[in-house]
Amino acid sequence: MGKPTGFMEYERELPQDRSPLERVKDWNEFHEHFSQDKLRDQGARCMDCGIPFCHTGQLISGMASGCPVNNLIPEWNDLVYRGLWKEALERLHKTNNFPEFTGRVCPAPCEGSCVLGLNELPVTIKNIECAIIDNGFAQGWVNPEPPAKRTGKKVAVIGSGPSGLACADQLNRAGHLVTVYERADRIGGLLTYGIPNMKLDKTIVQRRIDVMAAEGIEFITNTHIGVDLPAAKLKDDFDAVVICTGATKARDLPIPGRELKGVYMAMEFLHANTKSLLDSQHRDGNFISAKDKHVIVVGGGDTGTDCVGTAMRHGCRSLTQLEILPRPPDSRQADNPWPEWPKVYKLDYGQEEAAARFGADPRIYLTTGEKFVGDKNGNVQELHIYDVEWARNEQGAFIPKRVPNSDKVLQAELVLLAMGFLGPEDAVLTELGVERDPRSNAKAEYGHFVTSVPKVFAAGDCRRGQSLVVWAINEGRGAARECDRYLMSDTNLP
Repeated sequence: MGKPTGFMEYERELPQDRSPLERVKDWNEFHEHFSQDKLRDQGARCMDCGIPFCHTGQLISGMASGCPVNNLIPEWNDLVYRGLWKEALERLHKTNNFPEFTGRVCPAPCEGSCVLGLNELPVTIKNIECAIIDNGFAQGWVNPEPPAKRTGKKVAVIGSGPSGLACADQLNRAGHLVTVYERADRIGGLLTYGIPNMKLDKTIVQRRIDVMAAEGIEFITNTHIGVDLPAAKLKDDFDAVVICTGATKARDLPIPGRELKGVYMAMEFLHANTKSLLDSQHRDGNFISAKDKHVIVVGGGDTGTDCVGTAMRHGCRSLTQLEILPRPPDSRQADNPWPEWPKVYKLDYGQEEAAARFGADPRIYLTTGEKFVGDKNGNVQELHIYDVEWARNEQGAFIPKRVPNSDKVLQAELVLLAMGFLGPEDAVLTELGVERDPRSNAKAEYGHFVTSVPKVFAAGDCRRGQSLVVWAINEGRGAARECDRYLMSDTNLP
């Protein structure tokens, strides 16, 4: 590193986010930005550790440790410290097709495994990554680079989320003719309609799509493969097909009253909100509004947080978030050692906003719903809940058990179910006859990505189950490599 003692001289520092009570008044990104001098100091904290766990992405205890796309983090930290921003961008793009996405929405498992994090706060890797790519676009360094030579091979990519886009980008670089099919009216998959605008501005997504289109990738929207266009036709018309449809089959809450009006799946709520925002700045009214309503979000993950943040911007009357798991500890526990992802309590942006508005973290832990109760018009009015405790059953598995005399009733005029996803939807996989694994995902070995159907590959959440954007990029790149090998008998793709 250019400054071996930097980690002793500089404290971890991040730019202040916009005030919670101010940022809920708009849909703009809430992160502020540092000057290059400040970023230089933060880059100097990268400590020449010898074994950079930050970029050796792997799974430990079922969770990501280090960067799943193996970003060359110490290299570009050093380049930022030395003011070599263009060289830093080149290093970043060697491993990550879309650092402007991961630099905004990734939970940064790289920071959880930073060696400095053993006894100090880790390097601000995610913030530096985002600054490198944003500066690259601002300086005009990110331009279309079509392949010098075309192979004549045609590949269809089904789905335009992060895995599909990464796969398409890599295959296009190899010289293949790539067509990406998307069932929504805009390209981007969950990047566009699953993640709210204040977390990932859609102009950032479109900026990258425009570069990819100029490089020769064809994007086709409003085409649901398996519904509007037979998947078998793609198999006939293309030399290879890569399925990147995500894991969009949501987990429901099948309790009495589920059919009442006002109870929605989280993605219904988030998708409609972003579409209306992009179409008309919400003037068309084609979204599910939380304004002046008592809102309950069921589920404590990232999707639940995004529902909280969206409801806060609508101007909800109250907000409660239910989580069936226990509250995480305030610091790492002995059974969660470095370099595992630290499972610790934190206020994410949505909860921070709710706490600023209503006075407390909106989450209630170790709680689940028993029934919905509605009015005479079929509108939800209440959610009856009870506390749980986790105990082992006869088979030794942990299950939630009801705590006696813990029943409560919550006012509820809008309920958003954000309890995760069960696997991919059936249309494409069923039509093509792709073999499934026990979790209903497309069966394709990691590292090879080949399905049971000749010339058909699978990558991302539809293969591995619901996961991180950065894992989706990893898988899209890997599937592109193996698809290229299949088409050309060899590959130069990483």
